[in-house]
Amino acid sequence: MKKLFALAAIAIAAGAHAQDFPAGKSITIVVPFAAGGPTDRVARDLAEALRKPLGGGTVIIDNVPGAGSSIGAAKVARATPDGYTLLLNHIAMATVPSLVRNLPFKVESDFEYLGIVNDVPMTLISKPSIPATNYKELTSWIAANKGKINIGNAGVGSASHLCGLLYQSATKTEMTAVPYKGTAPAITDLIGGQIDLLCDQTTNTTPQIQSGKVKAFAVTTSRRLALPALKDLPTLDEAGLKNFQVTIWHGLYAPKGTPAPVLKKLSDAVKTALKDPDFIHREELLGAVVAADGRIEPAGHKKFVTEEIAKWTPIIKAAGVYAE
Repeated sequence: MKKLFALAAIAIAAGAHAQDFPAGKSITIVVPFAAGGPTDRVARDLAEALRKPLGGGTVIIDNVPGAGSSIGAAKVARATPDGYTLLLNHIAMATVPSLVRNLPFKVESDFEYLGIVNDVPMTLISKPSIPATNYKELTSWIAANKGKINIGNAGVGSASHLCGLLYQSATKTEMTAVPYKGTAPAITDLIGGQIDLLCDQTTNTTPQIQSGKVKAFAVTTSRRLALPALKDLPTLDEAGLKNFQVTIWHGLYAPKGTPAPVLKKLSDAVKTALKDPDFIHREELLGAVVAADGRIEPAGHKKFVTEEIAKWTPIIKAAGVYAE
């Protein structure tokens, strides 16, 4: 009987905690990438948009980069499941199961899913000296230089690395991958002609395309983008590479076991934040599209990640490149 009373007391306390959440306490969003990068910027925009629906409390960003995002994700998986420590991660949630061979957590069972936040399109760009003015001419140049082409990325597991792998798989073309410690040095070398190609997020490439420092050939979305600087770029699908679509999506997660009432408050706050005009405007400036489909629901979010894991696993295993 004493044990039953104790369990009942714990349940009542948990219920009271959930009702009061966040009770004036600060919430920490762990970003498993360095400060200043695209995911960090999305997290900071989201943190600001979450403040009002969460009662005006403080939302802090904690950057924990490393090992293809797995270090930061592991920190959240091990955190107390009370709703005060969350994870904002991108497509890496679908790729770390293959990229990191000794992953210290399970993506599908060690987290609670709170909703997809946005999608960031990718652009295929090249060094300025490539003698091609459109995607058809680029494919001819690639065919003529088989075995000599390299493609840069911001490091194993980065968005540009994943896009490069998918592009090579879709075109059945082998290129030499050149990893950098971040996007900035990769773009610097692309501008300087040290590498040939790069497939990266609009958040990184749009300024370089606008300035004419690189050549842009296509976007990786199903439709053309509305951004003035990119509106004339065709999709890869319409340019000739059929069914090639990839965006870098971001989602919010809590540790497994977080009380259901807390999860509902967090999920509802995310949905409110995604309708915030200021948040939408900030994301548009980054070239991102705020999520508005079934993936903003926890169940839709989890289903989507499961499908993405199935999509990326064979591509990563075929490449045989790992993040540890």
